[in-house]
Order: sequence, then C-alpha cells, then structure tokens
Amino acid sequence: MTWWAVDLTVGEADRDAAVAWLVARTGHAVEERADGIIVGFVPAAAAAGEMARDVSATFGTRVGVALREMEPVDWTVRWRDGIGVRRVGRLALVPSWLPVPEGTPHVLIDPEMAFGSGEHGSTRAALALLDRALRPGDFVLDLGSGSGILAIAAVRLGARGALGIEVDPEAIPVAERNAERNRVAGRVRFLEGDAMDLAPLAGPADLVVSNILRGPNSQLLPAIRAALRPGGQAIFSGMETPEADLFRPVLTAGGFLAGDEVVDEGWWAIAATRT
Repeated sequence: MTWWAVDLTVGEADRDAAVAWLVARTGHAVEERADGIIVGFVPAAAAAGEMARDVSATFGTRVGVALREMEPVDWTVRWRDGIGVRRVGRLALVPSWLPVPEGTPHVLIDPEMAFGSGEHGSTRAALALLDRALRPGDFVLDLGSGSGILAIAAVRLGARGALGIEVDPEAIPVAERNAERNRVAGRVRFLEGDAMDLAPLAGPADLVVSNILRGPNSQLLPAIRAALRPGGQAIFSGMETPEADLFRPVLTAGGFLAGDEVVDEGWWAIAATRT
C-alpha cells in the first residue's frame, strides 16, 4: 500500500476548521508543521485525488492543497530507528543490528516482550549500580529477571555465574535466547517461579539484583537477606524518585545498610549491604 500526503496551506481564520475537517475525513491524526502547513494521510492515489477535490469544494480558494506520494516504509524494521548503543558505566548495550564496540564489555539485547532492554530508566539505574558494586568472581541472583539483561550483564562484567528467577513463563525463553546470543549460557541460568520461595534456596549469593517495584521489593527483603552471604550486597530498582523516602526506612528495618544510589529519568535505585 502506498500512502499519500495531503498538504493544506491555510490561514489562521480557517485553521481549526481545516484540521477538524481533515481528521474527520481521514480518520487519522494530522501533522501540523512548523511552516504552517497541515498534513493529512490517505492510503491510495485515488483517495488523495478525491480529497483534493473535496477540499476545494469545501473551502474554495481559502485553502491551498497539494498531494505527495509517500516513500514506502517497511515497519518491520522502521521501529528500530532511534534505538542505538547505550552506555552504562563500563557496559555497552547493543541492539543486534548494530556493530559491537571493540574492547568494551557489552550485552547484545533487543527490545522484546520481556521487560529489560536498556531503554528504561529503572533498568539503566540497576545496571549502573551493578557496574559499581560487582566484584570479579561474584555469584549474582537476578530477581524478576525479565529479558535476562542484568544477569547477562553481571557475567559480562566479571561475575563467575548468575541465576535469574522470573515468575512470567513467557520471559524465560527470551532470556535464554539472550544468554545464548551473548555466549554466556553456560554461566547464566533462569528459573521460573516465585523469588520469595526460590531465592533463599539459590544462595548464598554475593550480590542480588531486584528490579521490580517498591511493594515486591519490600516483601522480598527477608528472602533476599536469606539468600545473601553476610556482608553481601543487594541492588533494588524499579522505584520512582518520590518512593525513595518510603523505601529507605523499610530497607534499614529489614537488616540492610543503605549505600550508593542512582537516579535515571525519574527512576531511583539503591545498593545496600546485608548487616
């Protein structure tokens, strides 16, 4: 299908009426350009020609009309526009269709159904703290692992192994494919289930990452503490900045010493040590 643009040149007196008329006729939103031209879109040449005749019949010479054939767009790949390499600390997050930066720890990750591609502030905040807190040889638990990005990133940054726990069964195969794509499948595993039950059994861990929400993060504190070795660290993300003052007291009461914090586009994350 070839789409056509219908460009209307209109004065201020008729602008609102022309916009409303164009929306009603096309059934789509219109583009109001900086140069004052109003643009509507129709899916065929015949429809564009009919639209031009109707504009003249309705508004006369007060509205000028011009037609443009639009360049065909393959939307199966066009959605990639604007998605590039993200850098968080030492780590580069690279979509599969872009070249990998040489000499840089990286994760190949594409936006999919499972949450976690590096395009969200809560994921980047968790990654920033992971980059700072992780020590070579650590064993990492990733609770609510989604796409597996945090578990995979942990191994890329030097962890000896990582285990992701995810309640959504549809996310598990996505995470496993991402681990294979990043050639870390031998050191990263994913389990389907409730982190409340599984996390204490999976320890002792050196580092736990929980990028969920404030409510689940609070509920998981006893399980996370049980999964961590004494002196181990936990990273909590998935919370908006105003929630920080609500979560810190709960964190302290749960047996953690609050530490490093990161804010990314309004999303807040904190690292804490098991006391």
